[in-house]
Amino acid sequence: MTPRTLALVLSALLPVSAWAADGTATAADTLVRPAGDTELSSFLWVNRPIVIFADTPADPRYQEQLDKLTAEAERLVDRDVVVLTDSDPSARSPARQQLHPRGFQFVLIDKDGSVMLRKPYPYSVREVTRTIDKTPMRQREVEERRESQ
Repeated sequence: MTPRTLALVLSALLPVSAWAADGTATAADTLVRPAGDTELSSFLWVNRPIVIFADTPADPRYQEQLDKLTAEAERLVDRDVVVLTDSDPSARSPARQQLHPRGFQFVLIDKDGSVMLRKPYPYSVREVTRTIDKTPMRQREVEERRESQ
C-alpha cells in the first residue's frame, strides 16, 4: 500500500473511530431504524412511531421523506418519535401486516397506538410536530416538563 493510499484510508476511518471513542450518537442516528420484526405494540405509551413504507428503497418519495425527517431529527426526538422504515413488501413485516400500505405511505402513530396521520406523500417535520403538539397527550407532556423544572 502506498503512503498516499494509507493516508487516504486513515483519513476516512478517523471520523468513525472518533465517534466510536466518545460513544455519542446524533439524534438522526437514533431516530431511524428498519421495521423488521418489530411489533408496533412495543412502542405503546413510550414512543410515537412514524412508519415509512415504500415498495423499494429507490422510491424518490421514500428518500425525500427520510431526508426531511433526519434533517430535523432533534425536533422529533424531543417528541418521543421513532421512525421505522419498510421498503420490502415481500418481507411482510408486522407493521406492514397491521397497516396495509399501498406503495409509498407515511403513517404517524400516537403513544396510545392510534393512527394519527396517514399520507401517500412525504410530510414535513413542521407538519408532523404541529399534528403531535395539538394532541392532549403531548400538551400534558409539555405541562409535566414545565412543572418538573
